[in-house]
Amino acid sequence: MYESSDLRKGLKIEIDGDPYVIVQFEFSKPGKGQALYKCKLKNMLSGAQFDRTFRSGDKFSQANLQELEMEYLYSDGEQYCFMNTSTYGQDFLTKDQVGESINFLKENTVCNVLFFQERSIGVTLPNFVDLRIAQADPWAKGDTATGSTKPAILETGYVVQVPPFVEEGELVRIDTRTGEYVERVKE
Repeated sequence: MYESSDLRKGLKIEIDGDPYVIVQFEFSKPGKGQALYKCKLKNMLSGAQFDRTFRSGDKFSQANLQELEMEYLYSDGEQYCFMNTSTYGQDFLTKDQVGESINFLKENTVCNVLFFQERSIGVTLPNFVDLRIAQADPWAKGDTATGSTKPAILETGYVVQVPPFVEEGELVRIDTRTGEYVERVKE
């Protein structure tokens, strides 16, 4: 059980049978009375967000969440198939459940799938993924302005800003948390 003093950004709690994650958190202590904990909660099943204020002494149960290592296999356009790497069982997630991860997801990527009461609800990618540049403008020699970048399209269709020396067909490392280019990868 959690108490209101345990609340913080990123904490996953269960309210009325649904899992929620705290997106924003603010603590305030008025001159008189109890401390207040203002939170913005996001329903992990529906994605709906709302504000809620809790008082000191309120109690919450921990969300019954489980993370399993799974491998992304394929997509049929609407659903994304993941295979459990230990039991080889398959599970499907919708486009909404996969969310922004679609931009960095390629076949055979091993990631963590989040389950709530044995039902898959989301995906957590590794912090860095290596993707191939599908399309990029050629580098004009002498174009070395400080901090210059150019857009490049990755094999997943995601557009990322890369340094001018990165060429089409090269493998690059992308930070999945920010969506930014990190470095070239030697093959």
